[in-house]
Amino acid sequence: MKAVVLVAGKGTRMEPLTSSCPKVMLQAANKPILEHILDSAVEAGIDGFVFITGYLEEQIRKYFGDGSKWGVSIEYVQQKEQLGTANAIGCAKGYVDGAFLVLNGDMLIEQEDLKALLSRTEEAVICVKEVENPSDFGVLETENNRVVRIIEKPKNPPTNLANAGIYLFRESIFDFIDKTEASVRNEFEVTDSIQMLIDSGAAVGYNSLDGRWIDIGYPWDLLRANEYLLKSLKRNCEGTVEPNATIKGEVLIGKGTLIRNGSYIEGPVIIGENCDIGPNCFIRPSTAIGNHVRIGNAVEIKNTIIMENTHVGHLSYAGDSIIGRGCNFGAGTKVANLRHDGKNIKVMMKGRILDSGRRKLGVIMGDDVHTGINTSINTGVIMEKGRCTYPGEIVKH
Repeated sequence: MKAVVLVAGKGTRMEPLTSSCPKVMLQAANKPILEHILDSAVEAGIDGFVFITGYLEEQIRKYFGDGSKWGVSIEYVQQKEQLGTANAIGCAKGYVDGAFLVLNGDMLIEQEDLKALLSRTEEAVICVKEVENPSDFGVLETENNRVVRIIEKPKNPPTNLANAGIYLFRESIFDFIDKTEASVRNEFEVTDSIQMLIDSGAAVGYNSLDGRWIDIGYPWDLLRANEYLLKSLKRNCEGTVEPNATIKGEVLIGKGTLIRNGSYIEGPVIIGENCDIGPNCFIRPSTAIGNHVRIGNAVEIKNTIIMENTHVGHLSYAGDSIIGRGCNFGAGTKVANLRHDGKNIKVMMKGRILDSGRRKLGVIMGDDVHTGINTSINTGVIMEKGRCTYPGEIVKH
């Protein structure tokens, strides 16, 4: 069986992290989101993939190639315009036979849930997750274990079963995709295609997800995914640890990495290849450090993703943050991650103030940001790609 994976979108809500990187290639636990999804699907028994690509597709092609590294086949189909989920899935027509899965490239799912989905025999099956706030989702109305209606963000939801955006289809879905008309958003929605399939009398079932399902829609969701993935990390060291460094718990250290004397690392922590860590730094749990990263003297890092080729200068602190590629922290750069009143951190995105749902959240920093010495960065700040700060600058917004 094949899986069609939707990876065409830019992920505008993830900016500035996606300014020069497709959303699905953003890393959690030092691997692209898409690779974690592919791993789960392979473990469930999928051996063929069709990637529906678009934004910066060459990065995806270069990384995954033909799939031979994972023992599978990968084909690529370009969605020339992002015109909705039905349009994206329709691009796979002619590339799949019989039953096939549809996965989103930005949703983490357990392999056990995928295995359960593969065994189903209905014409289509929709994965659902029970949620406390169904009015924020597409909700299923059900009868006798069958789906009878899909309602988008209903005021009075008939169930708490939210559409998780993961499907099992058969080739018949393409006939209904071809008949699907544009929605009020001027997009072709696969939920409309499924509703036509239901109305035709076909059996459409649903499958409740028992495992972890993480929809990575905003930057802080990447931190949640990273925290979850690192829980299964196994201790391993392929680098060099000097005698007076302390490694506690599950810590993975890549090839060519040097951990200098006085460093204290408390897992789960993953450190990539060819990094230079310390001396006398403190790296706390749920931190992922990419390749070619330098962490200087007397630096503290906590629950943070640091991407490749970034340098964090001495006497700096970052917590609950995402740091892009090629950034440089001037000495003494400090990131605040907690409000004085203890309330959730709010973030300004595209002129709107959003509640992150997190009590602790530091900075979301794009690629190639350079901070001057003694820069102070407030909670929930988004710093655009290429931004620089003056020595002693306070970044409030």
